[in-house]
Parts: sequence; structure tokens; C-alpha cells
Amino acid sequence: MLTRRIIAASAFAALATIASGQGASAANPFDSGPIADFMNIFREQAIPRETVAWKGAEKPGTIVVSTSQRRLYYVLGRGEAVRYGVGVGRQGFSWSGEKTVTMKKEWPAWRPPAQMLARRPDLPRFMAGGQDNPLGARAMYLGSSLYRIHGSNEPETMGAAVSSGCIRMTNKDVVDLYDRAKVGTKVIVRN
Repeated sequence: MLTRRIIAASAFAALATIASGQGASAANPFDSGPIADFMNIFREQAIPRETVAWKGAEKPGTIVVSTSQRRLYYVLGRGEAVRYGVGVGRQGFSWSGEKTVTMKKEWPAWRPPAQMLARRPDLPRFMAGGQDNPLGARAMYLGSSLYRIHGSNEPETMGAAVSSGCIRMTNKDVVDLYDRAKVGTKVIVRN
């Protein structure tokens, strides 16, 4: 954790230098490109899990994912929801629709699907649950699809479009959601 803070501080120092015009060729380097991508990811990580106002008509206990906002909402009722920052499917892997949570697992094992192995034959065929597992601390399986809401061993990807369609959360946040959501929970994914 300390190493990440040092890296983040160094990155901000470098960005401040660029933003001040020293070494920057664009009028505002934060508008697009790799710096904007980094800043967006960092901003997404910096937004803590919090209870927010909710104006939707969904019933309490519903999970709503906004892939464009890179946010997941757990509807509490009484006009409130818990908001989490998430990672979503990268270009070509995003989806929308309704599913239900059909299964929940703590520290799940991971077997990459055939489609993923075709793209990445270097991946292991099986990985036991644990800290290094890409599914993280918890997984909630969505319908009969290959999609899951799951933790991640790459918390720096929160707020980014990087997955093969799964909804990624920090391990801390996925444990919180896992404790709230039940098998049968309705999940709505919107672009």
C-alpha cells in the first residue's frame, strides 16, 4: 500500500510538472491521452463507497450497474443506494441487460473460459482461490452467463474498461456487496 502511495505521489508530481507547461506540448494535457486515462482511473479509485440519493424505481435489493459511469449501485430503498466504483468490460466486451445472481462463492477458483483461452493461450487452465486469483475475494455469478460481479487482484483497474465483460470491484467493496446481495438478486446492467 505504501508503495502505491509513493508511486501515486510521484505520478502527481510528474503530472503537475506537465500541467505547468514544463514539457507539455498540448494546451491542456489532461483533456485526452494517457494522462487523462491515468487521472480518470485515479479519480475513480479515490471515490469511496458511499450511500447516495437514488431516484430510480428499482426495488430495494436490486443491483444496477452503469458501465458508462463505471459505477455499481445497490438499491437500499427510501431514495438511497450504496454506490461503488467498478471496472467494466473493455471495448467489444461490454454488454447490457438483466440477469440474476444465481450463485455466490467466497475466494472462488478460476477457470478461464474457452473464448478467453483462445485469445490468451498463456493463461493458466486453473487457479485456486486466493490473493493472486483474478476473481478476488468474492464472486456473484450472473444467470447462466460467463459474467460475474467479482473482486480483483488489480485494484488499480477500478474505474476502467478492462475486463472481458465481468464487473470488477475492489476486494473490500465486493465483500460488502456480497454480504448484502442474495442468490436471486436482480442485476441490471446499463451502458
